[in-house]
Amino acid sequence: MTEPTGRRERKKAQTRRSLADAALRLFMERGFDQVGVKDVADEADVSVTTLFKHFPSKEALLFDEADDIEAGLVAAVRNRPPDQSIPHALKNHLTRVDSHNNDPRFADFLKLVDTTPALRDYAHRMWMRHETALAAAIAAETGAPPDDIRSTALAHFALEAKTLADNHPDPTSAMDAIFTLLAKGWEATET
Repeated sequence: MTEPTGRRERKKAQTRRSLADAALRLFMERGFDQVGVKDVADEADVSVTTLFKHFPSKEALLFDEADDIEAGLVAAVRNRPPDQSIPHALKNHLTRVDSHNNDPRFADFLKLVDTTPALRDYAHRMWMRHETALAAAIAAETGAPPDDIRSTALAHFALEAKTLADNHPDPTSAMDAIFTLLAKGWEATET
């Protein structure tokens, strides 16, 4: 995340981080459904009104890095080596993102999301909202029109690939199989 430069922006970012940290801590200790937004606001020493100025919903408290995630996906397409296909760049990026999360709480976070239906649904919606930006980056990189259905399809299926692989007994082989299929389909559209 880019560090804010002004005092006001730094203070907003600090409040946002305090709220997200308090929410994660409370949700991990008590469970998502047993914690209210007032509990989170009290823990972060802010009002509920302030909480909602930073986060539109209780679920959003756990997903505060969406902009960074989207920027990473777009950069994977735009900054790939000239000889690397877009599907290959996306597979590498998605695989690398998962393998680089060394925070010991990450596995607990994933378990919390996976075992809480509201969080699982919200996480999927948040993940799939990157489809538009990713499709636009793919279209721009290939010289296709902004509304190119092939670019949208590749973006959609690449994002869904992560969900499918994460739910497979062997996520690595699942990613390989899915992206082999996507790469072959993408190659067919380029000719």
